[in-house]
Amino acid sequence: MSEVIITSTWGHEDDQQAKADAGKPRPTLTPVSLIDAVTAVRMYGNEKYHDPENWRQVEPQRYRDALYRHWLAYLKGEKCDQESGLPHLWHLACNAAFLIEMEGSIHDGEGGH
Repeated sequence: MSEVIITSTWGHEDDQQAKADAGKPRPTLTPVSLIDAVTAVRMYGNEKYHDPENWRQVEPQRYRDALYRHWLAYLKGEKCDQESGLPHLWHLACNAAFLIEMEGSIHDGEGGH
């Protein structure tokens, strides 16, 4: 079997680009379907409650309970939430996003790291 060696004439520029990007977040690694799912649930909630920031007024335990209810429904084979018509996994993802935001992030030093 032959060995194939790939070289780049742009080596120096590639190295500089890699150094410039080292350690920076890569949000494009997040699946677009996850972003779309959370967005759909947020739009449903905004339509229902008429306030895009209403979720901040809710105690974290309510989101934990809701996340768990959606997870259990999903495990039982229910694809979609009866009230919203949206998939349970989408609601679960949105509840997780709320909890992540509420409980801090790695950027503010409160993310549990």
